[in-house]
Amino acid sequence: MSKTNSGNFFEDFQLGQVIVHATPRTVTTGDVALYTALCGGRFAVQSSDAFAHAIGYPRSPVDDLLVFHIVFGKTVPDISLNAVANLGYADCRFLVAVYPGDTLSATSEVIGLKENSNGQTGVVYVRSRGFNQHGDAVLEYVRWVMVRKRDPKSPAPAEVTPQLPRALAPDQLGDACPVIDRRKYDLALAGSRHRWGDYLPGEKIDHVDGMTVEEAEHQLATRLYQNTAKVHFNQFTEGQGRFGRRLIYGGHVISLARGLTFNGLGNAFHIAAINGGRHVSPLFAGLTVFAWTEVLERAEIQGRDDVGALRLRTIATKDQPCAAHPHKQDEGYDPSVILDLDYWALIPR
Repeated sequence: MSKTNSGNFFEDFQLGQVIVHATPRTVTTGDVALYTALCGGRFAVQSSDAFAHAIGYPRSPVDDLLVFHIVFGKTVPDISLNAVANLGYADCRFLVAVYPGDTLSATSEVIGLKENSNGQTGVVYVRSRGFNQHGDAVLEYVRWVMVRKRDPKSPAPAEVTPQLPRALAPDQLGDACPVIDRRKYDLALAGSRHRWGDYLPGEKIDHVDGMTVEEAEHQLATRLYQNTAKVHFNQFTEGQGRFGRRLIYGGHVISLARGLTFNGLGNAFHIAAINGGRHVSPLFAGLTVFAWTEVLERAEIQGRDDVGALRLRTIATKDQPCAAHPHKQDEGYDPSVILDLDYWALIPR
């Protein structure tokens, strides 16, 4: 019996299978500082203990996407070590705030399987959950990933494709955000004067700035999450692959885009849910990420007058500024588009 882990292939997964992922991770202020250095986030609630405490948090919470990436990283050795591509996300909710000193662990349940027509790969759907040291679920989400088969001749499982919601309802949001004192929410210190009522459905925001991705940065970011996917690290193998180089982890693209949205959405401090996400095309080091956002919906949260919700669609591009809001064309996406992310963010009223 081998003592090393070669990862699961498509035929290793079974519907209903529950996987407990290895290596619990205690999140530290060092992780938070490094994440800020790599992704450039400037939201005041996640940057200042004093600011966060003034509005009702015990201290600055860990950035929502850092929580997502750490939980995601736990799942990689078991779910996507032999992946061709991570295809999408849905039904993602942030359930409990995470603070430095909390320890995160993760489990996944296989909820769908579908072999591809080429017989070489299949799509695996999993619902993953992250827990803190108290056993509280802090995050849950569904993702689907294309995984290689070990043996193309192995029989295909019965096809099961889960039904997923197009978007979470507003009354499913807000669990990870305490009631805040909006009178003490300092707009000047937050860097934006715009509150919930200042945004209208249909409004489009060009976030103006761009961030060029360096090879060392994206690898460091992915290692920070203990994500072991070989497509991000191993140039020896990837140099012989279809792109001839390492792919940038799609989650790093999401974080870069989120960082860029500060310019225009500086008070949208908390991601409450991700309705759906698609990595439209790959990103490589040396390219520059830009982003723009459309406000899809503005919603009240039942029983709360401190914050409201904005349903946002952020589009990220490579080497293409977004003044013209590049998105879809007649036969698909604009060639510059790399990410299409639909999510709910909370913002003071």
